[in-house]
Amino acid sequence: MSPSFERVKDYLERGDKLEAIKVLEEIAQVRAIASRYRLQAWHFLREAGARPPSHLERDVLGVVVEVGMDSGHDLLAVYADKTAHYYNYSGAGVVWEHPDSSLDKLIEAVLKAARSIVQDIGPWNGARRSPPPAGHLRLNILTPSGLYFGEGPFEDLDRDPRARPLIHAALDLMRRLTSLVVPG
Repeated sequence: MSPSFERVKDYLERGDKLEAIKVLEEIAQVRAIASRYRLQAWHFLREAGARPPSHLERDVLGVVVEVGMDSGHDLLAVYADKTAHYYNYSGAGVVWEHPDSSLDKLIEAVLKAARSIVQDIGPWNGARRSPPPAGHLRLNILTPSGLYFGEGPFEDLDRDPRARPLIHAALDLMRRLTSLVVPG
């Protein structure tokens, strides 16, 4: 039987938390599924008190870049499975579900820059923060051990030697995504 969130739900409804955790661990380590599902499994595991093995703690499974705008915020989400989503404050968006490898290098540049950052900082243990204000940027790095992030005025982060490569890789990807006509 394959690992699934439905099986987790069934075990939890029966009061079998240990079996639910086993299935979540299986989901979290399956590389052939969407990174978003693996991240969700790690989230549930952390809520249950489980910790990822040390060799997986800082594995970058996703990056979300939020940019505060006067009328809302832009959001770029990039995942290890080479998918990406861009949502503009206006409501427009682009979803890249990896129909080909044409964006792989740009996506990998974002993930590589994020991997460098998680080596220097620790995970955030506080409550989810509200979106960044206008002119501010938040770099969210999603790992099995949780969220790593940096936030501040765009100009300040752009001068930071750790943040700058991630910002510029994300901007390059965002520009390419918004230039695409993705069949819907």
